[in-house]
Amino acid sequence: MDRQLISHIAHRDHPIAAPIDDAQLERLLRRARLRPEARILDLGCGGAEWTMRALELYPEATADGVDVSEAALTSAAGEAARRGLTDRMRLHHLAAADFTAGEPYDLVLCVGATHAFGGLTETLHAVRRHLHPAGQALVGEGFWEKPPPPQTLARLGAEPEEYADLAGTVNRAEDAGYATVYAYTSTRADWDEYEWSWTGSLTRWALDHPGPDGDAALAAARDHRDMWLNGYRDILGFVTLLLRLGSR
Repeated sequence: MDRQLISHIAHRDHPIAAPIDDAQLERLLRRARLRPEARILDLGCGGAEWTMRALELYPEATADGVDVSEAALTSAAGEAARRGLTDRMRLHHLAAADFTAGEPYDLVLCVGATHAFGGLTETLHAVRRHLHPAGQALVGEGFWEKPPPPQTLARLGAEPEEYADLAGTVNRAEDAGYATVYAYTSTRADWDEYEWSWTGSLTRWALDHPGPDGDAALAAARDHRDMWLNGYRDILGFVTLLLRLGSR
């Protein structure tokens, strides 16, 4: 199965697509304190749940969502129609790094998608190109809760310097020219809810679709679960930073 389709199915029961719950997502968006007619950009939007929540909180705002997954964007379009948001949300099927716009944005999101740019620092440089000077960025990134052992790095296909610890992650953001105005650090409970939903949603779909695709989905769910439970659980953390342009 296509990996993008697997990811889309796996996020059905946790559409936020990050180890964050509804209350914290809303708190992060409210802390942005956007102007009424704000322009919002979500780079790597997936099913665009963050985008739609922002539009619901700021009913005069408009948004662009960008993603490479056709399945996720098709789902996002249907959900936007159901929630009456179609007229205020534009979806773009292309790589986040290739997106261009004629006007800057008040809020740029990139949550759990910094890999699209090659890492946190590169993502923040890319975000700056889209951001109004007084705008804000909401960026979700992994960090090491504790030094990862070699076997965990091997399972993740990661290098030790791919992530920093929490303090180092904040420093990386501020070294890129941003000031941190708020953040949320995901808890173990947040992670467990996210991972059990990810693997469970994919497993349920696999059992309902016997055949080659179902077999592939079930194998992906079991491999992911093993990598989490026997690999990065309590080692890989996640923080969502609310940032403004500024010096340290």
